[in-house]
This record gives sequence, structure tokens and C-alpha cells, in this order.
Amino acid sequence: MKESFVLQFGGKDTTKDDLKNTAKKIFTDAGNKASDIKKLDLYVQPENGKVYYVINEDFKGDFDL
Repeated sequence: MKESFVLQFGGKDTTKDDLKNTAKKIFTDAGNKASDIKKLDLYVQPENGKVYYVINEDFKGDFDL
């Protein structure tokens, strides 16, 4: 099965992979290894223009959509 996920909001397009990659980059920029990621949860709130993430149930934060 081929799938596609594109979030369109406020004249912008973003994909699930874009969101995952941004969260992973924040994690690795903080000195962690990408291979240490066991669980990644993303919560998208277009009305706020934010994506909230939780990595391994303890590394949390947000970034702009």
C-alpha cells in the first residue's frame, strides 16, 4: 500500500517525514544520538502553528509548524 500524508495549513505544506525529521534534529542537536530514539510522539496543533514532540517519554518540546 502506498500512502501519503500532507498537512496543508496557512499556505504551507508539510509531511509526516518533515515533522519527524525536525524533532529528530532537535534531539540530536541537544547531544543525543538518533539511534537512541525508541519512541517518538508528535502532536500537531495547526491552530497554534505548533508541533509538540515527546521522544522516549522524557525529551519534550515544540517547534513551529
